[in-house]
Amino acid sequence: MRLSLVVLRPILIVALLAGMAGAHATTLRYATGYPPGSLPAKAAENYAKAVEKYSSGDLKLRVFALSLLNASETSDGVRDGIADGGYLLTVYFPAMYPHTNLVNESSMQLLLFDEDELNGKGALAYEGAMTEFTFFNCPECLEEYEKQKQVYTANAASSSYGLLCNKPVSNQEQLKGKRLRVAGSHWSRWSEHFGATSMSLTINDTLEALHQGVIDCTIASAPELINLGLIEAVSDITMSVPGGVYAGANAGSFNIDVWRKLDEKQRQAILRAGARFTAETPWSYLQLEKEALEKTKEKGATLHQASPELMEASREFIKQDLNTIIDYYAKNHGVERGEEMLDIFRGLLKKWVGLVQDVDSLDELETLYWNEVFSKVDVSSYGMK
Repeated sequence: MRLSLVVLRPILIVALLAGMAGAHATTLRYATGYPPGSLPAKAAENYAKAVEKYSSGDLKLRVFALSLLNASETSDGVRDGIADGGYLLTVYFPAMYPHTNLVNESSMQLLLFDEDELNGKGALAYEGAMTEFTFFNCPECLEEYEKQKQVYTANAASSSYGLLCNKPVSNQEQLKGKRLRVAGSHWSRWSEHFGATSMSLTINDTLEALHQGVIDCTIASAPELINLGLIEAVSDITMSVPGGVYAGANAGSFNIDVWRKLDEKQRQAILRAGARFTAETPWSYLQLEKEALEKTKEKGATLHQASPELMEASREFIKQDLNTIIDYYAKNHGVERGEEMLDIFRGLLKKWVGLVQDVDSLDELETLYWNEVFSKVDVSSYGMK
């Protein structure tokens, strides 16, 4: 049966317009060092959907999970244009991002807050404070990214860090002599303070190191049991120490030349989606934490509580280490205003502990981050100099 031109014409017009829209959309390559199916990889896929949504289909991200770049390759890969953007873990590059790492490495100060005050939302507060600090209070942080031909557009934070081990480690005596994989100098100093040996490995090497006995524990968040498959090698878990979160991740690290070629609407879409990504990582980590611990327990692992003596000794260490961080980064990386930076950040953290208490959903957290931080970034000038 022949369709009339009257019927065909609207169909052809719609198809033509759809094709034209697709042809004009800009597609960027986004790399994450986390494997497919992991929480950060899923968050990256949702981030891509948010970018497309907020740009009305004008901008798209193609996500490469542990294929285009691994975690240790991301900084150079984004800088050199192998990927247009990526999930950058600054801790792997201490000389490149010292100001960012200094503030990130103060995260164990969350252990100094009263648990009732945090109400289980310490990661959400730290994420908000880290994002606001980076955008508006740390020009040195932004300069660090610019020197690597990158621009900061989103943050990522984990849930609380604990000891994921292949043997019991819950008191000071058991810590002595253990080999601990760490993701920051503060956790390294904590380990060595209690007689353990700290080791630096990428997230992609941790599972094999646990399996082979190269390390006894990794200091990490509980969701990594699922994200990185550590559930297969971990038999004992102590989440109450050393505490802190990992928040030194530029989840939306874009090549600065790519960023400057985008129009203002596209840059605004990336920042709007960045608020979503910034909210989704800590929110999802907190949701996944319970599931990960329960699954690991079902496989036969034992969950321990740190001894009261270790808890108190850890808090005393943290108080002293805040000063150590300042001295360390001044001596080793030339950071000149470390004390001022941590003072400013502590004020922001206290503010954000209060701000997140009424947040009960991911959408509410995204809105809070957008209203308080991302919406205040001027896309006409940010990253354009």
